[in-house]
Amino acid sequence: MEKTLDQFSIGEKGTVKRVLAEGKIKRRLFDMGITPGADIYMRKKAPLGDPIEVTLRGYELTLRKNEAICVTLEVEDK
Repeated sequence: MEKTLDQFSIGEKGTVKRVLAEGKIKRRLFDMGITPGADIYMRKKAPLGDPIEVTLRGYELTLRKNEAICVTLEVEDK
């Protein structure tokens, strides 16, 4: 099942399928290591859903909701 990163709940894991951003946002996400094939684990979410904290490539990364919406992942089955 595919869903965007902003729809993940705490403890969920997934693999990046595509990044649907343009220009500066896409470049920023790629520079942070969010590329197709990367595994992401949702660590924390603010009460209103912005920002979120994920583990990616061995480090913690904090993203805004408008950035997380651009990342489509394949959810791992439990």
